[in-house]
Amino acid sequence: MSAPADLRRLTTPQDLFQAAAEEVLRGAADAIAQRGRFAIALSGGSTPKNLYTLIAANASASLPWDRMFFFWGDERHVPPDDPDSNYRMAKETLLSKIPIPPANIFPILAENPDASAAAAAYEQTLRKFFVLAPGEFPRFDLILLGLGPDGHTASLFPETAALQEKSRLVVANWVEKLKTSRITFTLPVLNAARCIAFLVSGIDKAEVLHEALEGNSSGEKYPSKLVQPSDGQVIWFVDRAAASELSTAG
Repeated sequence: MSAPADLRRLTTPQDLFQAAAEEVLRGAADAIAQRGRFAIALSGGSTPKNLYTLIAANASASLPWDRMFFFWGDERHVPPDDPDSNYRMAKETLLSKIPIPPANIFPILAENPDASAAAAAYEQTLRKFFVLAPGEFPRFDLILLGLGPDGHTASLFPETAALQEKSRLVVANWVEKLKTSRITFTLPVLNAARCIAFLVSGIDKAEVLHEALEGNSSGEKYPSKLVQPSDGQVIWFVDRAAASELSTAG
């Protein structure tokens, strides 16, 4: 049985970024104290970009960066220098501004023209880092996620094949409306995490946030509903505009 979501309402986008940044750094400190390292999966999009900028601006050189390990929950099928690359965005806003050892950064090698091969290679990267036995899934300390206007999260789009994947860790998911593949973690990987943090900002996300948290539509249509860790926490960081259609008080 999954735990109920922890809905954290912030007034402004900046308040949201600040609260999420504090959660990332607190989670890192806790994970390192308890297990000796912190493994985080980053996401793309405008809201995480602002979060990364804030973390970089407030980053302390005294933080144990050598025990933090950065992965990506999904990636566009583009080279790392492409403007659409999630890796490029994280590098420019965060990773180039903190004293992180290059060996602690694990980008998806999406420059491979074969998206399925890129996904398979990243799956092997995860298996090696987490020392997984057959049938095991990696247990990330924190996975950052966004919420698309169509209800997608990571690159798990509505009614796409990846939603049915039960054994693979990373897949190339064909998205018909975009006419491209996206490389993405599968639901079992998301649902094995210790903590999931959704970052949702802006009035354009109000309707889909209401549907994700309070609506009756299926997870096939709103894949974010399928993120339900069996032994982990889900935190929704939402600003007032995004939360404006929610019925729950707060």
